[in-house]
Amino acid sequence: MAGSGDSTRAILFALGANFAIACAKGVAAFFTGSSAMLAETVHSLADCGNQLLLLLGMRQAKRPPSPDYPLGYGKAIYFWSFLVAVMLFTVGGMFSLYEGIHKLQQPEELRQWWWAAGVLVFGIAAESVSMRACLVEVNKARGDRSLWQWFRESRQAELVVIFGEDLAALLGLVFALAAVMTAVVTGNPVWDAVGTIAIGVLLIVVAVFVAVEVKAMLIGQSVDPARQAQMRKFLEDRPEVGHVISLITLQLGNEAMVSVQAEMNEEQSVRALAEQINVVERAFKAEFPEVRWSFFEPDVKAGI
Repeated sequence: MAGSGDSTRAILFALGANFAIACAKGVAAFFTGSSAMLAETVHSLADCGNQLLLLLGMRQAKRPPSPDYPLGYGKAIYFWSFLVAVMLFTVGGMFSLYEGIHKLQQPEELRQWWWAAGVLVFGIAAESVSMRACLVEVNKARGDRSLWQWFRESRQAELVVIFGEDLAALLGLVFALAAVMTAVVTGNPVWDAVGTIAIGVLLIVVAVFVAVEVKAMLIGQSVDPARQAQMRKFLEDRPEVGHVISLITLQLGNEAMVSVQAEMNEEQSVRALAEQINVVERAFKAEFPEVRWSFFEPDVKAGI
């Protein structure tokens, strides 16, 4: 469910790892002249900026409701997450493609390649730590679902973005190391350019997948399907509820709005009916603490 786990922890791990890696990559790119290393340096710096944007979005999402925003600012995190996906596409992916194509047309011999190899091995180790921290939070949220199913169904935009970034960063480092070592072994600097282009394509593909998922949240998605099923079952099991006619949910960042239309067992007294609804709503919010707004409409089935 949205809000489970600690996404901030995963973001801070990623920020620390990317900043350390960016510094190391920049030094290596300077000494080696590797375009793959330069592309990876820009990628890591862009990731640092992206993580700062996510932290800003999470802070804004916690602002209380106001007359202009009666349902709060929870969806602010979706805007910043979408912006991060755009930056990953442009600053990371497009720059890498440009640099790779440029080096492909004008190849340059690698200088002091061991700098690049050492930094990339360090980067893979650091990024693996960040990826592990991210997966700890992802596993708390995904339950028994596959990673792909969680990615498609998750409503935690910031965690989806961090997972995509960490995955792209880790694979990008592996691509860069393979490109540098192949260029050294073969003596052909074209492989360095090929590696840079591969990194660019990887970043663009990941950015598109992340953007598609965040766009759905930005437009307005229901809560996690598994969580919505739990909500329906909880209501149907309540002794006050005869039948759940409809259940509409809307995810608002780490909070949710729920609208319930149901047949109630109380049919004699309006006051008793209202009391039944109040009891159900209190129990519902206790069971699902992310639900901040609930609207309960007693009704009967069509045709009765």
